[in-house]
Amino acid sequence: MIEYLKSKVSLTIEGKNINRFIKRLTTKKIEILSLKYKDENHVTILVYKKDLETIFKIKSIYQITENGVYGLLKIKQNLKLNTHLIIIITISFLIFLFFTHVIFDIEVIHSSKEIRTLLQDELAQYGIKKYSISKSFNELEKIKEKILNKYPNKLEWLEIEKEGTKYVVRVEERKITKNNDNNTPRNIIAKKSGVLKKVVASKGDIIKDMDDYVNKGDIIVNGELIFNNKVTGKVRSEGKAYAEVWYVTKTEYPFAYYEEKETGKTQEVYKIKFLNHDIELTFNKYKSKKETEKEIISHPLLPFKLVKSNQRETEITSEILTFDEALEKAQKLSIKKIEDKLQKDEYIIRHKYLKSTVKDSTIEVEMFFAVYEDITDYAEIG
Repeated sequence: MIEYLKSKVSLTIEGKNINRFIKRLTTKKIEILSLKYKDENHVTILVYKKDLETIFKIKSIYQITENGVYGLLKIKQNLKLNTHLIIIITISFLIFLFFTHVIFDIEVIHSSKEIRTLLQDELAQYGIKKYSISKSFNELEKIKEKILNKYPNKLEWLEIEKEGTKYVVRVEERKITKNNDNNTPRNIIAKKSGVLKKVVASKGDIIKDMDDYVNKGDIIVNGELIFNNKVTGKVRSEGKAYAEVWYVTKTEYPFAYYEEKETGKTQEVYKIKFLNHDIELTFNKYKSKKETEKEIISHPLLPFKLVKSNQRETEITSEILTFDEALEKAQKLSIKKIEDKLQKDEYIIRHKYLKSTVKDSTIEVEMFFAVYEDITDYAEIG
Protein backbone atom coordinates (compact mmCIF):
# COMPACT_ATOMS: atom_id res chain seq x y z
CA MET A 1 0.00 0.00 0.00
CA ILE A 2 2.84 2.41 0.89
CA GLU A 3 4.63 1.51 -2.35
CA TYR A 4 1.44 2.24 -4.30
CA LEU A 5 1.16 5.72 -2.77
CA LYS A 6 4.73 6.77 -3.58
CA SER A 7 4.86 9.49 -6.26
CA LYS A 8 6.04 8.20 -9.65
CA VAL A 9 6.54 9.75 -13.11
CA SER A 10 6.35 8.17 -16.56
CA LEU A 11 9.01 9.47 -18.98
CA THR A 12 9.62 9.00 -22.72
CA ILE A 13 13.33 9.23 -23.63
CA GLU A 14 14.37 9.84 -27.24
CA GLY A 15 17.90 9.72 -28.71
CA LYS A 16 20.65 7.53 -30.10
CA ASN A 17 22.24 4.73 -28.07
CA ILE A 18 19.54 4.86 -25.38
CA ASN A 19 20.99 1.82 -23.60
CA ARG A 20 24.02 3.91 -22.64
CA PHE A 21 21.71 6.48 -20.99
CA ILE A 22 19.79 3.73 -19.16
CA LYS A 23 23.10 2.37 -17.79
CA ARG A 24 24.01 5.88 -16.66
CA LEU A 25 20.73 6.04 -14.68
CA THR A 26 21.50 2.76 -12.90
CA THR A 27 25.00 3.94 -11.98
CA LYS A 28 23.33 6.97 -10.35
CA LYS A 29 21.25 4.46 -8.32
CA ILE A 30 18.02 5.59 -9.95
CA GLU A 31 15.48 2.78 -9.66
CA ILE A 32 13.67 2.06 -12.92
CA LEU A 33 10.27 0.61 -12.03
CA SER A 34 9.31 -0.31 -15.59
CA LEU A 35 10.92 -0.06 -19.02
CA LYS A 36 9.30 -0.40 -22.47
CA TYR A 37 11.08 0.02 -25.83
CA LYS A 38 9.10 1.58 -28.65
CA ASP A 39 12.11 1.22 -30.99
CA GLU A 40 15.89 1.52 -30.67
CA ASN A 41 15.66 5.31 -30.28
CA HIS A 42 12.55 5.57 -28.03
CA VAL A 43 11.97 4.11 -24.56
CA THR A 44 9.36 4.71 -21.85
CA ILE A 45 10.39 4.34 -18.20
CA LEU A 46 8.66 4.71 -14.82
CA VAL A 47 10.73 6.24 -12.00
CA TYR A 48 10.18 7.82 -8.61
CA LYS A 49 9.52 11.56 -8.67
CA LYS A 50 12.38 12.16 -6.23
CA ASP A 51 14.82 11.08 -8.99
CA LEU A 52 13.36 13.42 -11.64
CA GLU A 53 15.73 16.31 -10.94
CA THR A 54 18.79 14.05 -11.23
CA ILE A 55 17.54 12.57 -14.52
CA PHE A 56 17.15 16.01 -16.11
CA LYS A 57 20.63 17.03 -14.90
CA ILE A 58 22.32 14.11 -16.71
CA LYS A 59 20.10 13.97 -19.80
CA SER A 60 22.78 15.68 -22.02
CA ILE A 61 21.72 15.16 -25.69
CA TYR A 62 18.63 13.08 -24.92
CA GLN A 63 15.10 14.47 -25.17
CA ILE A 64 12.88 13.65 -22.18
CA THR A 65 9.10 14.06 -22.15
CA GLU A 66 6.84 13.63 -19.08
CA ASN A 67 3.81 11.45 -19.86
CA GLY A 68 1.97 11.39 -16.58
CA VAL A 69 2.17 10.93 -12.83
CA TYR A 70 1.12 8.11 -10.52
CA GLY A 71 0.74 7.37 -6.80
CA LEU A 72 0.21 10.25 -4.40
CA LEU A 73 0.88 12.79 -7.14
CA LYS A 74 -1.94 11.31 -9.21
CA ILE A 75 -4.29 11.40 -6.21
CA LYS A 76 -3.42 15.05 -5.53
CA GLN A 77 -3.91 15.89 -9.20
CA ASN A 78 -7.33 14.22 -9.25
CA LEU A 79 -8.34 15.96 -6.04
CA LYS A 80 -7.35 19.31 -7.51
CA LEU A 81 -9.22 18.65 -10.75
CA ASN A 82 -12.33 17.40 -8.93
CA THR A 83 -12.40 19.83 -6.01
CA HIS A 84 -15.90 21.07 -6.81
CA LEU A 85 -17.21 17.53 -7.26
CA ILE A 86 -15.70 16.44 -3.93
CA ILE A 87 -17.23 19.46 -2.18
CA ILE A 88 -20.66 18.68 -3.69
CA ILE A 89 -20.40 15.00 -2.68
CA THR A 90 -19.31 15.94 0.86
CA ILE A 91 -22.14 18.45 1.27
CA SER A 92 -24.62 15.92 -0.17
CA PHE A 93 -23.41 13.28 2.28
CA LEU A 94 -23.75 15.69 5.22
CA ILE A 95 -27.25 16.65 4.08
CA PHE A 96 -28.11 12.95 3.79
CA LEU A 97 -26.85 12.32 7.33
CA PHE A 98 -28.84 15.30 8.56
CA PHE A 99 -32.11 14.18 6.99
CA THR A 100 -31.69 10.55 8.15
CA HIS A 101 -30.83 11.40 11.75
CA VAL A 102 -33.05 14.42 12.44
CA ILE A 103 -36.66 13.99 13.52
CA PHE A 104 -39.09 16.32 11.74
CA ASP A 105 -42.35 15.16 13.31
CA ILE A 106 -43.72 13.46 16.43
CA GLU A 107 -47.09 11.68 15.99
CA VAL A 108 -48.85 10.50 19.14
CA ILE A 109 -51.70 8.15 18.29
CA HIS A 110 -54.53 8.34 20.84
CA SER A 111 -58.09 9.62 20.83
CA SER A 112 -57.62 11.70 24.01
CA LYS A 113 -56.08 15.15 23.54
CA GLU A 114 -55.06 15.10 27.23
CA ILE A 115 -53.02 11.91 26.73
CA ARG A 116 -51.46 13.24 23.52
CA THR A 117 -50.43 16.51 25.20
CA LEU A 118 -49.10 14.64 28.26
CA LEU A 119 -46.90 12.41 26.12
CA GLN A 120 -45.66 15.23 23.89
CA ASP A 121 -44.58 17.17 26.99
CA GLU A 122 -42.90 14.13 28.57
CA LEU A 123 -41.10 13.17 25.37
CA ALA A 124 -39.85 16.74 24.91
CA GLN A 125 -38.19 16.54 28.35
CA TYR A 126 -36.15 13.58 27.07
CA GLY A 127 -35.18 15.36 23.86
CA ILE A 128 -37.77 13.68 21.63
CA LYS A 129 -39.19 16.63 19.73
CA LYS A 130 -39.20 18.19 16.28
CA TYR A 131 -35.80 18.90 14.74
CA SER A 132 -33.94 16.84 17.35
CA ILE A 133 -31.35 14.13 16.66
CA SER A 134 -32.87 10.63 16.60
CA LYS A 135 -32.07 8.39 19.56
CA SER A 136 -30.79 4.82 19.66
CA PHE A 137 -32.96 1.77 20.35
CA ASN A 138 -31.59 1.47 23.90
CA GLU A 139 -32.29 5.14 24.67
CA LEU A 140 -35.88 4.85 23.43
CA GLU A 141 -36.48 1.75 25.57
CA LYS A 142 -35.19 3.54 28.69
CA ILE A 143 -37.30 6.65 28.00
CA LYS A 144 -40.40 4.51 27.47
CA GLU A 145 -39.78 2.69 30.77
CA LYS A 146 -39.30 5.95 32.68
CA ILE A 147 -42.56 7.44 31.36
CA LEU A 148 -44.53 4.26 32.18
CA ASN A 149 -43.04 4.20 35.69
CA LYS A 150 -43.94 7.87 36.16
CA TYR A 151 -47.61 7.33 35.22
CA PRO A 152 -48.45 3.79 36.40
CA ASN A 153 -52.13 4.61 36.95
CA LYS A 154 -52.57 6.53 33.72
CA LEU A 155 -50.62 4.66 31.03
CA GLU A 156 -51.04 0.95 30.31
CA TRP A 157 -48.73 0.52 27.34
CA LEU A 158 -46.39 2.68 25.27
CA GLU A 159 -44.43 2.17 22.07
CA ILE A 160 -42.05 4.62 20.33
CA GLU A 161 -41.17 3.72 16.74
CA LYS A 162 -39.00 5.60 14.24
CA GLU A 163 -40.56 5.69 10.79
CA GLY A 164 -38.25 7.53 8.43
CA THR A 165 -37.81 11.05 9.82
CA LYS A 166 -40.61 10.92 12.40
CA TYR A 167 -41.47 9.12 15.63
CA VAL A 168 -44.81 7.36 15.84
CA VAL A 169 -45.90 7.00 19.46
CA ARG A 170 -48.64 4.49 20.24
CA VAL A 171 -50.15 4.50 23.70
CA GLU A 172 -52.93 2.79 25.58
CA GLU A 173 -54.52 4.47 28.57
CA ARG A 174 -54.96 2.51 31.79
CA LYS A 175 -58.56 2.54 32.86
CA ILE A 176 -59.13 1.88 36.53
CA THR A 177 -62.60 0.61 37.28
CA LYS A 178 -64.15 2.51 40.14
CA ASN A 179 -66.82 1.11 42.40
CA ASN A 180 -70.07 2.60 41.26
CA ASP A 181 -73.14 2.01 43.37
CA ASN A 182 -75.55 3.78 41.05
CA ASN A 183 -78.22 1.73 39.30
CA THR A 184 -78.25 3.55 35.97
CA PRO A 185 -79.24 0.98 33.30
CA ARG A 186 -76.51 0.10 30.85
CA ASN A 187 -75.48 -2.26 28.07
CA ILE A 188 -72.27 -4.19 27.77
CA ILE A 189 -70.66 -3.24 24.45
CA ALA A 190 -67.53 -4.22 22.56
CA LYS A 191 -64.47 -2.12 23.39
CA LYS A 192 -62.72 -3.53 20.30
CA SER A 193 -63.65 -5.38 17.14
CA GLY A 194 -63.16 -9.14 17.13
CA VAL A 195 -64.71 -12.62 17.19
CA LEU A 196 -66.61 -13.42 20.40
CA LYS A 197 -65.20 -16.36 22.36
CA LYS A 198 -66.85 -16.09 25.76
CA VAL A 199 -69.62 -14.01 27.35
CA VAL A 200 -70.62 -14.22 31.01
CA ALA A 201 -73.53 -12.08 32.27
CA SER A 202 -75.18 -12.00 35.69
CA LYS A 203 -77.57 -9.22 34.61
CA GLY A 204 -78.91 -8.39 31.16
CA ASP A 205 -79.65 -10.45 28.04
CA ILE A 206 -76.81 -11.86 25.93
CA ILE A 207 -77.78 -11.02 22.35
CA LYS A 208 -74.67 -12.22 20.53
CA ASP A 209 -73.65 -15.81 19.80
CA MET A 210 -70.19 -17.26 20.24
CA ASP A 211 -67.94 -16.84 17.17
CA ASP A 212 -70.00 -13.83 16.04
CA TYR A 213 -67.90 -10.99 14.67
CA VAL A 214 -68.56 -7.75 16.58
CA ASN A 215 -67.48 -4.22 15.75
CA LYS A 216 -66.32 -1.73 18.33
CA GLY A 217 -69.44 -0.31 20.04
CA ASP A 218 -71.76 -3.24 19.22
CA ILE A 219 -74.12 -4.30 22.03
CA ILE A 220 -73.23 -7.73 23.44
CA VAL A 221 -75.36 -7.80 26.60
CA ASN A 222 -78.57 -5.79 26.42
CA GLY A 223 -79.76 -3.96 29.55
CA GLU A 224 -83.27 -3.57 28.10
CA LEU A 225 -85.60 -6.43 28.98
CA ILE A 226 -87.80 -7.16 25.98
CA PHE A 227 -91.01 -9.23 25.92
CA ASN A 228 -93.27 -9.50 22.87
CA ASN A 229 -91.12 -6.91 21.09
CA LYS A 230 -91.70 -4.39 23.87
CA VAL A 231 -89.26 -3.03 26.44
CA THR A 232 -90.60 -4.19 29.79
CA GLY A 233 -87.75 -2.98 31.96
CA LYS A 234 -84.14 -1.88 32.14
CA VAL A 235 -81.26 -3.25 34.20
CA ARG A 236 -77.65 -2.42 34.79
CA SER A 237 -75.88 -5.16 32.80
CA GLU A 238 -73.09 -6.95 34.65
CA GLY A 239 -70.66 -9.37 33.04
CA LYS A 240 -67.63 -9.90 30.86
CA ALA A 241 -67.07 -10.38 27.16
CA TYR A 242 -63.98 -11.97 25.65
CA ALA A 243 -63.02 -12.05 21.98
CA GLU A 244 -60.26 -12.92 19.60
CA VAL A 245 -58.75 -9.62 18.46
CA TRP A 246 -55.91 -9.01 16.03
CA TYR A 247 -52.78 -6.90 15.98
CA VAL A 248 -49.98 -6.29 13.52
CA THR A 249 -46.85 -5.05 15.30
CA LYS A 250 -43.58 -3.55 14.13
CA THR A 251 -40.57 -4.06 16.39
CA GLU A 252 -37.00 -2.87 15.93
CA TYR A 253 -33.93 -4.62 17.32
CA PRO A 254 -30.28 -3.56 16.90
CA PHE A 255 -27.60 -5.79 15.39
CA ALA A 256 -25.09 -4.34 17.86
CA TYR A 257 -26.38 -4.16 21.44
CA TYR A 258 -24.72 -2.62 24.51
CA GLU A 259 -26.31 -2.11 27.90
CA GLU A 260 -24.95 -1.38 31.35
CA LYS A 261 -27.28 -2.11 34.28
CA GLU A 262 -26.77 -1.59 37.97
CA THR A 263 -27.12 -4.81 40.01
CA GLY A 264 -28.09 -3.04 43.25
CA LYS A 265 -24.86 -3.99 45.03
CA THR A 266 -22.84 -1.09 46.49
CA GLN A 267 -19.69 -0.67 48.54
CA GLU A 268 -17.35 2.01 49.89
CA VAL A 269 -13.72 1.54 48.89
CA TYR A 270 -10.60 3.53 49.74
CA LYS A 271 -8.24 4.10 46.82
CA ILE A 272 -4.70 5.38 46.46
CA LYS A 273 -4.28 7.37 43.26
CA PHE A 274 -0.60 7.41 42.33
CA LEU A 275 0.24 9.27 39.10
CA ASN A 276 -2.03 7.53 36.53
CA HIS A 277 -2.63 4.40 38.63
CA ASP A 278 -5.52 3.55 40.98
CA ILE A 279 -4.87 1.09 43.81
CA GLU A 280 -8.09 -0.15 45.43
CA LEU A 281 -7.77 -1.20 49.09
CA THR A 282 -10.25 -4.09 48.85
CA PHE A 283 -10.38 -7.78 47.94
CA ASN A 284 -13.88 -7.48 46.48
CA LYS A 285 -13.32 -5.67 43.21
CA TYR A 286 -16.28 -5.16 40.90
CA LYS A 287 -15.59 -6.12 37.28
CA SER A 288 -17.62 -3.16 36.09
CA LYS A 289 -18.97 -0.30 38.13
CA LYS A 290 -20.10 3.28 38.38
CA GLU A 291 -18.51 5.38 41.09
CA THR A 292 -18.24 8.77 42.72
CA GLU A 293 -15.05 9.81 44.50
CA LYS A 294 -14.29 12.08 47.44
CA GLU A 295 -10.75 13.20 48.26
CA ILE A 296 -9.54 12.36 51.80
CA ILE A 297 -5.84 13.29 51.61
CA SER A 298 -4.16 15.25 48.82
CA HIS A 299 -1.44 17.85 48.31
CA PRO A 300 -0.45 19.73 45.14
CA LEU A 301 3.23 18.82 45.69
CA LEU A 302 2.61 15.10 46.22
CA PRO A 303 2.01 12.65 43.32
CA PHE A 304 -0.65 10.66 45.16
CA LYS A 305 -4.09 11.06 46.72
CA LEU A 306 -6.22 9.03 49.09
CA VAL A 307 -9.88 9.01 48.04
CA LYS A 308 -13.07 7.32 49.17
CA SER A 309 -15.04 5.79 46.31
CA ASN A 310 -18.77 4.99 46.47
CA GLN A 311 -19.10 2.14 43.98
CA ARG A 312 -22.21 0.68 42.35
CA GLU A 313 -21.74 -2.67 40.65
CA THR A 314 -22.95 -2.95 37.06
CA GLU A 315 -23.54 -5.75 34.57
CA ILE A 316 -22.59 -5.15 30.94
CA THR A 317 -24.38 -6.88 28.09
CA SER A 318 -22.61 -6.50 24.78
CA GLU A 319 -23.38 -8.48 21.64
CA ILE A 320 -23.10 -8.29 17.86
CA LEU A 321 -25.83 -10.34 16.21
CA THR A 322 -26.19 -12.09 12.88
CA PHE A 323 -29.35 -11.48 10.84
CA ASP A 324 -30.97 -14.70 12.14
CA GLU A 325 -30.07 -13.92 15.77
CA ALA A 326 -31.43 -10.36 15.52
CA LEU A 327 -34.59 -11.68 13.81
CA GLU A 328 -35.19 -14.19 16.63
CA LYS A 329 -34.65 -11.58 19.35
CA ALA A 330 -36.95 -9.10 17.59
CA GLN A 331 -39.70 -11.75 17.40
CA LYS A 332 -39.30 -12.56 21.11
CA LEU A 333 -39.43 -8.85 21.95
CA SER A 334 -42.63 -8.49 19.87
CA ILE A 335 -44.25 -11.34 21.80
CA LYS A 336 -43.12 -9.88 25.14
CA LYS A 337 -44.58 -6.46 24.28
CA ILE A 338 -47.96 -8.04 23.61
CA GLU A 339 -47.80 -10.22 26.74
CA ASP A 340 -46.87 -7.23 28.92
CA LYS A 341 -50.12 -5.46 28.08
CA LEU A 342 -52.36 -8.49 28.73
CA GLN A 343 -54.28 -9.16 31.95
CA LYS A 344 -53.99 -12.48 33.76
CA ASP A 345 -57.08 -13.94 32.03
CA GLU A 346 -55.88 -12.88 28.56
CA TYR A 347 -53.39 -14.69 26.34
CA ILE A 348 -51.93 -14.96 22.84
CA ILE A 349 -53.86 -17.49 20.76
CA ARG A 350 -51.38 -17.57 17.89
CA HIS A 351 -48.78 -15.41 16.21
CA LYS A 352 -47.11 -15.32 12.82
CA TYR A 353 -43.98 -13.72 11.42
CA LEU A 354 -44.87 -11.54 8.41
CA LYS A 355 -41.74 -9.79 7.15
CA SER A 356 -38.54 -8.04 8.16
CA THR A 357 -36.68 -4.97 6.93
CA VAL A 358 -33.07 -4.02 7.59
CA LYS A 359 -32.52 -0.29 8.07
CA ASP A 360 -29.43 1.46 9.40
CA SER A 361 -28.09 -0.78 12.18
CA THR A 362 -31.41 -2.39 13.15
CA ILE A 363 -33.86 -4.98 11.90
CA GLU A 364 -37.58 -4.13 11.85
CA VAL A 365 -39.86 -7.15 12.21
CA GLU A 366 -43.57 -7.16 11.41
CA MET A 367 -45.72 -9.80 13.15
CA PHE A 368 -49.39 -10.78 13.31
CA PHE A 369 -51.04 -11.65 16.65
CA ALA A 370 -54.42 -13.17 17.49
CA VAL A 371 -55.16 -12.47 21.16
CA TYR A 372 -57.82 -13.70 23.57
CA GLU A 373 -58.77 -10.43 25.22
CA ASP A 374 -61.35 -8.82 27.49
CA ILE A 375 -63.32 -6.42 25.25
CA THR A 376 -65.86 -5.44 27.90
CA ASP A 377 -67.08 -1.85 27.82
CA TYR A 378 -70.27 -0.14 28.99
CA ALA A 379 -72.81 2.28 27.57
CA GLU A 380 -75.52 3.77 29.75
CA ILE A 381 -79.08 3.48 28.52
CA GLY A 382 -80.77 6.87 28.30
